[in-house]
Amino acid sequence: MTFAAQQKIYLVDDDEAIADSLSFLLEGFGYQVVWFDDGQQFLDTVDLSEPGCAILDSRMPGLSGQQVQQLLNETASPLSVIFLTGHGDVPMAVDAFKNGAFDFFQKPVQGKALAEAIDKGLAHSERQSWKLKHQALIDSLTDREKEIFQLVVNGNTNKQMAEALFVAVRTIEVHRAKVMKKLGVSNMAQLLKLAPLLHRPDHEE
Repeated sequence: MTFAAQQKIYLVDDDEAIADSLSFLLEGFGYQVVWFDDGQQFLDTVDLSEPGCAILDSRMPGLSGQQVQQLLNETASPLSVIFLTGHGDVPMAVDAFKNGAFDFFQKPVQGKALAEAIDKGLAHSERQSWKLKHQALIDSLTDREKEIFQLVVNGNTNKQMAEALFVAVRTIEVHRAKVMKKLGVSNMAQLLKLAPLLHRPDHEE
């Protein structure tokens, strides 16, 4: 099917009959589904730092879907969360969205609607994963390297940066090379793509 259909789809629901039915339904849309009947088992098994989509039931023995979502948030996981529950109501849906859920469905669900939500959720998860990984690289820069990064994306030449910072041009060249290496980029276009992440608000997740 699509690139998205090749990504990780995790179904967390304690009802085996529903899990079988949903897995069969989603496989018809080209997805490969991994089922967990327990929220803690899901959290302990899956690499939460990788992109994908988690479809959570709300009421389950042990951790509820809401608790699983909270723990995903606490680990800054890029996984997109879709709730699929037989016990949903408006306040529950509002809370889910407030906590970052990508979509909220009540059982039974229309296959096409769920598949469309999964596709969008996976695309969002890929973007979040890219952002988180590159943000970590930017955070690893020293203050001087961040300063060089900013001056570079502002269009300053090495000579202009050297004059502004009262250092030798060679020093600028060394710092600039370190910035490129740490960020894993090889040209200006790639560096500019990362520029919006340089000034992340402290309160942003």
